[in-house]
Amino acid sequence: MNFPRSGVYPLSLFLLSLFNCASPPGKAPKNQPPRARISLDRGWRFHLGDPAGAERAGFDDSRWRRLDLPHDWSIEGKIDLKNPTGWRGGFYPAGVGWYRKTLSWEPAWRGRKVRVDFDGVFMLSRVWINGRLLGERPYGYIGFSYDLTPYLRRGKNILAVRVDDSKVPNVRWYPGCGIYRHVWLTVTGPVRLDKGEIFVSTQSLSPDRAVLEIRAGVRNGSGSPLRLRVTHSILDPRGRTIRTAGKALRVPAGGTAEASLRAVVNDPLPWSPSSPSLYRLVTFLSDGKKILDRLSTPFGIRTIRIDPAKGFFLNGKNLKFKGVCLHQDGGPVGSAVPEDVWRRRFLLLKKMGCNAVRTAHNPAAPEFYDLCDELGLMVMDEAFDGWDRPKAKYDYGLYFKEWWRKDLEAFVRRDRNHPSVVIWSIGNEVPGYTLEMQKKLYDLVKSLDPTRPVTQGRGEKPGVLDIVGFNGRAENKGVLERFHKRHPEVCSLGTE
Repeated sequence: MNFPRSGVYPLSLFLLSLFNCASPPGKAPKNQPPRARISLDRGWRFHLGDPAGAERAGFDDSRWRRLDLPHDWSIEGKIDLKNPTGWRGGFYPAGVGWYRKTLSWEPAWRGRKVRVDFDGVFMLSRVWINGRLLGERPYGYIGFSYDLTPYLRRGKNILAVRVDDSKVPNVRWYPGCGIYRHVWLTVTGPVRLDKGEIFVSTQSLSPDRAVLEIRAGVRNGSGSPLRLRVTHSILDPRGRTIRTAGKALRVPAGGTAEASLRAVVNDPLPWSPSSPSLYRLVTFLSDGKKILDRLSTPFGIRTIRIDPAKGFFLNGKNLKFKGVCLHQDGGPVGSAVPEDVWRRRFLLLKKMGCNAVRTAHNPAAPEFYDLCDELGLMVMDEAFDGWDRPKAKYDYGLYFKEWWRKDLEAFVRRDRNHPSVVIWSIGNEVPGYTLEMQKKLYDLVKSLDPTRPVTQGRGEKPGVLDIVGFNGRAENKGVLERFHKRHPEVCSLGTE
C-alpha cells in the first residue's frame, strides 16, 4: 500500500480514516477532527512589482492576476541578456512580487490553534495577516510556519506575502522566484503533538525482529498542567495495525514534554532501493476522555553503517552508491516542479541503474523525499551551498550567521523520518571553512539525529565529519586512494 503523506481530503473521508486507520484510545472531539491540514494553494492574487501598502487588509488587489500555487514568476518572464541574473540564472528576470489571499473565518477555528505553513518561498519573504507582520525568512529552500491565531477575526482575513528577489545574483544556478512550493493551513487544539518532534529510528534489525525507538513531543497551550497519554499504532506496508504502545506523561502549563519508548516489530520488511517497504506510525494524544490530536508519520525500517575499509552498509549489506546530483528546478517548468515531473525523472534514473541522489545544493521540496521513499532512491540531503562567505554576491552567506541554526534545525526535523535520507550534508565547497564552525553544524545535526552519518562537499579536512567529502577532485585518478592511504581510519566520499 502506498500511503499519501500530504493529501487533501473531504472532511467525511478524514473522519472515516481517523477511526479506521488504527485503534484510538478514546473518542475524537465531536463534529471535528483533532487536526486538519488544508491546502492553501488555490485562489491567490499576484502582482509583479512593489506597490506601497500591499500588506494592508484594505488594499485593493482586484486588478491583480489570479493564480494557484506553486508559482515561479521568473520562468514566466522574458529571457534577456541584460537581466542581472546572468547566465547562471538563465538570463531570466527577478524582482519583487506580492501575493495575497483571503481566508474566510470558520466557526471550527473557535478555541483552536490556526497556523500557516509554507514549504518554501524564494527568497527574502515577509508575511502579514490583516496588516500584522508575522515574520521574515531569508532562506528560500526550507519551510517555515506562523501562528495566525491571535490575529484572526470573524469575516475576511487577508494573508499577504512579499517576496524580494531583486538583489541578484543570489545563487549560482537557476533558483526561481516566488511561492514556488505548497502552502498549508493547519488547525489543532491548544494541546497538541509537535510534528517536528516525532522521530522514529531503527535501533536494531535482524530478519525476525526490529527494535524501534519512538520519540514524540507534546505542547501544552492551556493554562493548566495536564496528565496526558501518547499512544502509537504501527501499521505495516499493507495498512494493518501490527503493534500498539503508549506512555503517560505530565506536561506543564504552557510547556512541552517528550514521550520516548521502544517497540518491537516482528518479521520486519526493511526499506532498501530494491524493496522500498514503508510503514506508518499513527500517534494519538489523549487526556483519558477524548483524543486531543492525531498525527500520521510514514517511516521505513532500516539500518546504516559506514566502514572506512569496506564502505557503506544498508541493513547489514554492503552497497555501492550509483548516484547523481540534482538541482531543484524542472527545466522548462522552472522551480515550481509538478510531482509527476519528479516521478518521471526518478523512474528514468532507476531504469538506468541509479540508486542515489544528492540534493545539490540545498533542501528539496517535501514531495521530492516522499517519492524517493516510495520508489527506493537513497538521498544525500544537503542543507547549504556555502556558509558565511557569499559565493554569489547577494546569496544566503549574508544571512548565515543569524539564521543557520534555525534553518538547519528545521531541515533535520523535517527530513529525519524519511528512510531514503541516508547521509546529511552540511555544506558544499564551503570557502574558507574552519573545523570550529564545521563542528557547530555537525553537533547540531547529531543532537537531532544521531543515526545518520554527516558529510560536507569538499570537506577534506579529517577530524569532525563522519565522511570526508571530495568535490571537484574526486574524479581525478588516485585522489581518494591517496587520502585513504594517509587516513585509513576515515571514511571518504566523492560526489562530483
